[in-house]
Amino acid sequence: MARNPDLPLVYSCSGCSSAAQLANAVAVRLDRRGHAEMSCIAGVGGDVRSLVRTAQSGRPIVAIDGCALACVRNCLARQGVTPTVHHELGQVGVRKRYGADFDPADADRVFQLVRDGLPGAAIRAVMEDEPA
Repeated sequence: MARNPDLPLVYSCSGCSSAAQLANAVAVRLDRRGHAEMSCIAGVGGDVRSLVRTAQSGRPIVAIDGCALACVRNCLARQGVTPTVHHELGQVGVRKRYGADFDPADADRVFQLVRDGLPGAAIRAVMEDEPA
């Protein structure tokens, strides 16, 4: 069940690399601060009926992929869903490293980038009152 159907959905990579974990951290921050509702991309890719229905609901979707493999975008595509906004973190200078944590400064920068590109005028109004 949707917590706030007026918010865009956000799906993120959550693989084993630093870039993947950065993508997940940004999505969690968007969710916790009320900018978007995070949903489960593993469930979409795994054909979990209720999660597929959420993805197919017509709400705006923000997809955050850690690298060019674009697992989030591909999981959505399997269900006939195209994200409203797609971010591939390698394209904005995030390096993919294994066995290492992401750089918190990169996470702050990417959060601002993604937040500023969220669909919906109501979301933008909320953002103006909140620091990064």
